[in-house]
Amino acid sequence: MKNLSVFLIVFIAAALFGGSALAEEGATREECVAMTKAAAKLLLEDKEAGIAEIANKEGKFVWKDSYVFLMDMEGKMLAHPFVPQLTEKGSLFEVSDKNKKNPKMIFVKFVEIAQKNGEGWIGYVWPKPNSRDPVDKFTYIYRVGHTDLIVGAGIYP
Repeated sequence: MKNLSVFLIVFIAAALFGGSALAEEGATREECVAMTKAAAKLLLEDKEAGIAEIANKEGKFVWKDSYVFLMDMEGKMLAHPFVPQLTEKGSLFEVSDKNKKNPKMIFVKFVEIAQKNGEGWIGYVWPKPNSRDPVDKFTYIYRVGHTDLIVGAGIYP
C-alpha cells in the first residue's frame, strides 16, 4: 500500500509539473528558420505591421527561449522584443558579442551573411532573454526578399 501511495504521489507530481519541463525546452534550428521566414513574409506584406509584431515581446515571434529580431543592411536594429533600446543606437557595427577572449563583430557578420548568401547560421556569445550571463548562441540570419532588411532568430545549445 505504501508503494502504491508513493507511486501515486510521483505520478501526480509528474502530471502537474511535467508541463513546466516542456516550457523550459529550447527553440530548435527548424523553428528559427520557420519563424524568420514567417516574419519576412509579414514584412513583405505589411512592413509596419511586421515591425510592430517583431518588437512585441508578447507577440508571435517570441517563443520558448528565442525571438526574431529585425535590422537593416546599415547595421541599425529596427525591432527587438527584449532590448528595444538597440533601435535607438544607430548602426551597431561597432558592437561585438560578449566573448571576452575572441569577440566577434556580430552585426557586421549578420550583414555579410545576408549580402553573400541571403541566409545562414553564425555562432557567437550572447545572453539569453531576461539574463545578463552570456552563453553560446547560434543565430539564423535571413534576408527579407531583395530589401535591405534582415531578420534573425537563435538557439542556445
